[in-house]
Order: sequence, then structure tokens, then C-alpha cells
Amino acid sequence: MTLHTPSTDAPLARRLLQLGIALFLLGLLTGFLLPMMANPRVGLSSHLEGVLNGMFLLALGLMWPQLSLGTGARKAAFGFAVYGTYANWLATLLAGFWGAGGRMMPIAAGGHTGTAAQEGLIAFALISLSLSMLVVCALALWGLRSAPARRNTDAPAAGPQPAA
Repeated sequence: MTLHTPSTDAPLARRLLQLGIALFLLGLLTGFLLPMMANPRVGLSSHLEGVLNGMFLLALGLMWPQLSLGTGARKAAFGFAVYGTYANWLATLLAGFWGAGGRMMPIAAGGHTGTAAQEGLIAFALISLSLSMLVVCALALWGLRSAPARRNTDAPAAGPQPAA
């Protein structure tokens, strides 16, 4: 497992914060589009998904330096988090504009169904993002199992020092 330092964690943590606030903003803006949608009920879901998933990315960005994960697990968590959160917003946004989503979101869609291609795309997005978010949450929980591994060459070694 590669050790991570604050300087190596900072770019990904900052990127998660940027992507989180951007998705939060997209979620807010989606609320203004509801009257233009074929199914505003699913559009409301998109509005909420953007806002809530934006907050999830913000929370993940803030806790990022606390995660004890190797390089590969960190890259996977980052990629799955970004994909899962943005796909959730986009899939419900498209379903709202298309008047689709009845196959995967029967309650939210309120009986609206789209073409086979639209329903297939929405189904793929919702299933894949759900699996992605499960992986992200499992990795984050695993990463919080212990104190993060840090290498700090500026601080004195912990514990008793041998006599000189």
C-alpha cells in the first residue's frame, strides 16, 4: 500500500470539492427546468439527486485525507464516486425531459415510459450507478477503519527517544 501525504491527497480532495459544488449547482439549476419537462415528477428527482449527490461529493472530499486506502482503491473510489453521482443526476434529468423511466422508477415516473432505447439507457445508468455507489461507500467505510497512514518527515518520531 502506498503511503499518502497531505500533499498527495490534496489534489483529489480539492477536485471532489469542486465537482461536488458543481453538481450541487446543477441540481439547483435543474429545479428551474421542471416546467419544461415531459415528466416534472422525475425532474424533481433529478433536482434532488443533483443537490444530494453534490453534498455527498463535498462530504467525501472533506473526509478524503482521513481514508486509509491504497492508490488503486483511492482511484477507484474517486472514479466510481464521480460517475455514480453525475450519472444519477443525468439519468433522472433525461428521464424527466423524455417522459421516460417507468421501467426502473415506476413510482417517480408515474406511468410515463419512453422508447425502448430511452428505457434501456436509463436502466443501464441506474443499475451501474447503484453498483458504483455501493463500491464507493464500502471503500470509504473500509478506509475509515483506522487512522490514515501518514509519513511526516518534519515531525520528531513518536515515542521515547534513545539516549544520545
